[in-house]
Amino acid sequence: MDIRLFNSNSRQVEPFRPQDPDRVTFYVCGPTVYNYVHIGNARGPVVFGVLSDLLRRHFGQVVYARNITDVDDKINAAAREQNVPISAITDRFAAAYRADMAALGVPPPDLEPAATDHIPQMIRMIEALIERGHAYAADGHALFAVDSYKDYGALSRRSTDEMLAGARVEVAPYKRAPGDFVLWKPSTPDLPGWDSPWGRGRPGWHIECSAMCEAHLGETIDIHAGGVDLQFPHHENEIAQSTCAHGGKVFARYWLHNGMLTFDGSKMSKSVGNIRRVHDLVQEHPPEALRLALLSAHYRQPLDWSEGVIEQSVRTLDRLYGTLRDLADVEAGAAVIPDTVEQALADDLNTPLALAELQRIAADARRSEGAERASIKAQLLGAGRALGLLQQAPEAWFARGVSADDDTRIQALVEERVAAKAARDFARADAIRKQLADEGIALEDTPQGCRWKRAG
Repeated sequence: MDIRLFNSNSRQVEPFRPQDPDRVTFYVCGPTVYNYVHIGNARGPVVFGVLSDLLRRHFGQVVYARNITDVDDKINAAAREQNVPISAITDRFAAAYRADMAALGVPPPDLEPAATDHIPQMIRMIEALIERGHAYAADGHALFAVDSYKDYGALSRRSTDEMLAGARVEVAPYKRAPGDFVLWKPSTPDLPGWDSPWGRGRPGWHIECSAMCEAHLGETIDIHAGGVDLQFPHHENEIAQSTCAHGGKVFARYWLHNGMLTFDGSKMSKSVGNIRRVHDLVQEHPPEALRLALLSAHYRQPLDWSEGVIEQSVRTLDRLYGTLRDLADVEAGAAVIPDTVEQALADDLNTPLALAELQRIAADARRSEGAERASIKAQLLGAGRALGLLQQAPEAWFARGVSADDDTRIQALVEERVAAKAARDFARADAIRKQLADEGIALEDTPQGCRWKRAG
């Protein structure tokens, strides 16, 4: 069965042919950890997590990386406001991010590189760009010379004027051209910084992902994915600097971009006040219903987020778990992913069609009799597994509880509590302890770290 993916670079659906079927390389842009993420930030991890599982079923090894951006001006501002080191901010919100993603059933990536662990790699890449004439140093900065790369703008299909407007470029005297973008910038004594050939400073945003990709996945990777809002300037700049640093080699062979979320028809915006944080939503609603809602539209299309969408997802899961409850006395054996579900996912990750198949199988299960009930239950569980759904006991769903074995989510919450204490957010640390206690999880702080166990 071929996997077919829409390649944003070619603007068409193409058969997926990895460089090495025994080692598929897959990179997704991760969060900048200065605050809790909103529900729109969760769409990529959810849908691309489904894709990573699909790839694992069809190829040998899949190396799936999703980075952590832990050096950024927003992080600096938050640390300054709270009078703590940037690590207190980044550790806390990276832990919160992992906990929120675990609650949504997002599998952890194989690799989670952090930007601050790759400063030497970034410096080496910038040095290579300067040596090859694609970048230059000026006034403590290092900048990429956009006119040195003739294919700049090919991914986003934007004209030079559109790119300048879209990037909101800074007009600065040290730039040779307005569109040149920062690879390295100086740090004042009150800001985090690292020694470099251009002085003490910190990296620009775009160089971080290029360096982390190179360090862990190689100079040419199979798939690079992220939100469509990252296509320009972030992904465009990644392509330019990586291609030029590697002597013209293709940076990513397939580019995938998920569509944005709106809220009741309007763009999510802090100024409007309609941002919904995952951290809050997973407390207000069953996390599995949030996951289903994120999968309900095709990943490339916009998704309008509303209470109605969540309520519909809850009702859908009520029916599905009700079917499993009715089949409780049936021994299904191993879950089996139906071909129709696998084919839907292999066709550019068509989750709406896969969900329709899931519901059709559930309807068949409700009508099934005799020996066929075991087979249809196995298919129902397998279809759910392919989408990260129906993985808890029906009793837990109807009690709006959690599965008895989701150790990943619990451990992520424990780590978030540790980070919150380090950031002196004792209210959040106490809230996590209470949340876990209500779930029957006891915590013990020891010199070796925090340990947890289930009561009874």
